Amino acid sequence: MEKLMELISKISEVIWGLPMMLLLLGGGLFLTFRLGFFQFKYFPHIIKQTFGKILSKPDSGEGTLTPFQAATSALASTVGAANIIGVPVAIAFGGPGAIFWMWLVSLIGMASKYSEVVLGVKYREKNKKGEWVGGPMYYIEKGLGWKPVALFFAFALMLEIVASTMVQSNSLSTTIKGAFNIPPEVTGLIVMFLVGIIVYGGISRIGQVAEKFVPFMVGVYIIGSLIIVFSNISVIPSVFTMIFKHAFTPISAAGGFAGAGVAAAIRWGLARGTYSNEAGMGTAPIAHATAKIDHPAKQGFWGIFEVIVDTLIICTITAIVILGTGVWKEVKREQASSMVTEAWSQVFGSQLAGTFMAVSLFFFVLSTVVIIIFYGEKQAEYLFGTTFSKVMRFIYVVAIFIGAIGGLKFVWQFLDILLALIVVPNVLALILLNNDVREVTNDYFTRIYKKNRSSSQSNSSEKQAE
Repeated sequence: MEKLMELISKISEVIWGLPMMLLLLGGGLFLTFRLGFFQFKYFPHIIKQTFGKILSKPDSGEGTLTPFQAATSALASTVGAANIIGVPVAIAFGGPGAIFWMWLVSLIGMASKYSEVVLGVKYREKNKKGEWVGGPMYYIEKGLGWKPVALFFAFALMLEIVASTMVQSNSLSTTIKGAFNIPPEVTGLIVMFLVGIIVYGGISRIGQVAEKFVPFMVGVYIIGSLIIVFSNISVIPSVFTMIFKHAFTPISAAGGFAGAGVAAAIRWGLARGTYSNEAGMGTAPIAHATAKIDHPAKQGFWGIFEVIVDTLIICTITAIVILGTGVWKEVKREQASSMVTEAWSQVFGSQLAGTFMAVSLFFFVLSTVVIIIFYGEKQAEYLFGTTFSKVMRFIYVVAIFIGAIGGLKFVWQFLDILLALIVVPNVLALILLNNDVREVTNDYFTRIYKKNRSSSQSNSSEKQAE
């Protein structure tokens, strides 16, 4: 069994190294070119349509959730422990320059996230309960006519959620035990209860919770981190100088930092940027397909909103906290995951910082588990109908407790392989359906965008004439 686990681990390491990075990055670059670099060309408009409309009423289009609720639901699965742990690991192995490459690949990944959300809305349909459902399984089947591949995608993701739920739950119970000495069984039962209350209320309740929960969770983390940043405000210019300088030049060893070359900076920066916001991984469109929207491109902008919040805001602030406080030089790369706690300790003290990180992880994991269970349910529904989706919902909730106490660990070993099995068909579908995305995008910018722009310019001219 041990040899089998070692083999699976090696296979996962190879797959999620250069091959997966090339697939996700290459897919994003291809879509960026095909869509005419629209995420840069129309960036102010995209910001206006997302951040500028958070408090606005939803469109008159059909759907179950508001566009913001759908976006925060999808964001719940990406914002979490990876933002707190993944960034310091990238810096520990790739140096400050890794952050530059993280930014670059995230800007490219916007095209992938936009494309999958657009396709998710375009090819969505109503289920027996009258709810809108969509995602890669629907656009792979209806857009490409690849029913067997769509079934394969849904089955792999349905199983992947079991392993993912266990891993999330175990990381939480381990952290809580270390911080508060609460037994894993207790943590597992509490999380089971809370998640059960939310997911058994359906997507409407999930959306209502995510709409309030995610902004609060993100806001608290950002405010706390900004306090650290402002307490080290004098070194911030040098932090950005380091990031840009060492994106193209090696950096020597210093303290606990072992040094890093340009290749390492690129490798770890690309990995962090590629994986942090799940652009191209096929999960986000499942949530976005439920949105009340009158044009697929509008919801696609909320996919870009996710990338901005997750990577360009949260991951960047985490990086500035680590680099600005100097903990990246003090903490060895083997303990990189503790860098944010160490940085917070400089201002808030070790006890308060440790408590905050444990509580933050609790809420991050809770929100992630809630939404990925919804993703798993939708795969079960696509495969076997709404009745079986309820069976899988129960299995997922039980898996929270099993994972918390460390049960069935051999299942966890398959997590990365199962994830790869869903990423490959999704990215191929995005590439092959690029014409669909182009048509939707061109329709929006030639018909709606230009019309609104002409109208606003006309109104402005009339006011000036008066």
